Amino acid sequence: MNRVIHAGSVVYTGIGRPTEQAGVLVNEGRVVRVAPLARLQLDAPEASIVERRTVLAPPPVNAHTHLDMSDYPYHELPYGEWIPWVVAQAVAGLRSAQAARRGLQTLIDDGISAFGDIVTLEEVMVELLTSSPLPGVAYWEVLEPNPEHADAMLAETENRVRRWKALERPGGVRVGLSPHTGHTVSSRLLRGLMDLAARENLPVQIHIAEAPEETELYRFGTGSVAAGMTRAFGVGIAEILGREPSPDLSPVRRLAALGILDARPTLVHVVNVDATDVTLIARAGCPVVHCPRSNAALSCGVFPWAEFARAGVEVGLGTDSVASGRTLRIREEAQAALETHGRAAGLGSVVRAAVKGGARALATRPPIVMGGDSLADLQGWP
Repeated sequence: MNRVIHAGSVVYTGIGRPTEQAGVLVNEGRVVRVAPLARLQLDAPEASIVERRTVLAPPPVNAHTHLDMSDYPYHELPYGEWIPWVVAQAVAGLRSAQAARRGLQTLIDDGISAFGDIVTLEEVMVELLTSSPLPGVAYWEVLEPNPEHADAMLAETENRVRRWKALERPGGVRVGLSPHTGHTVSSRLLRGLMDLAARENLPVQIHIAEAPEETELYRFGTGSVAAGMTRAFGVGIAEILGREPSPDLSPVRRLAALGILDARPTLVHVVNVDATDVTLIARAGCPVVHCPRSNAALSCGVFPWAEFARAGVEVGLGTDSVASGRTLRIREEAQAALETHGRAAGLGSVVRAAVKGGARALATRPPIVMGGDSLADLQGWP
């Protein structure tokens, strides 16, 4: 009997909690047991030990990407200045289907198990649904702050969704919806989109509470984001929000008041939140996606990982776009999360977020390595 213990700094099978300073007992190439290294050595003293000095886990999930921005240069700016820059790059032709194809290839090369992408081009949606070798969710992004245009935009979106759902393949990419964020989608349209998602069983992602400028908009109707919205769309902040800004209002509270959280959308970024916001998210059962490199590049602040963990909120990881996250490689994002949060998260929690948290954020089953699977199903993470 050829029994070997592969020792790792963290071992995770996709079930329960990761085990630190652990080992994988392998018999003839098949996983037999995962346990703390000391316990395995006692139970299988005849087994030789291979020091892997790495994370052994199923392939991770990249829960939030913008593949069609893969030709953008990396650019650090405060969020309120970065958004107009992003729009200018799109006008210059850098947001494209060709860029999305290159981005998808990066995800494939990265060895992930699934991905979530925010889609703005119909050609990209069709290609992901019909051709992507990776499973995941393609979230169609909807952006329309003017309540007078809500019904027309909703009807257009519903027609698109029904056409695209016919292209879904078993085990492939699913159609999802992404109301861009609370202040770029009117209250009327937000409610309509969530009703559509419920009828069509669509997963939903919403960017929310990303930057301090966003909080200022909700509280006072001022700041760079509020001014940019007014210039770009010619609609007042109160018209978009369906109410006047107020010092007690936050992006998350508005979603809760509208009943949006009841549908359990995945919330992306959620950096600028307080204890009440975290409680609302936890009670609703919404997963969140953390993008630490993007948060740092756009001066958004530090994601409150410890507070979400204490509240029992499921945390996944995403790379956002290369314009704010530098690369689409999720293990680099996991390393950034560890460097940012240290003991507040811990290596085991970061690994779980990248595997199980990401899968739950996409409303898919997490990759699991059970007894009898090959050791090759547990990837070594640097």
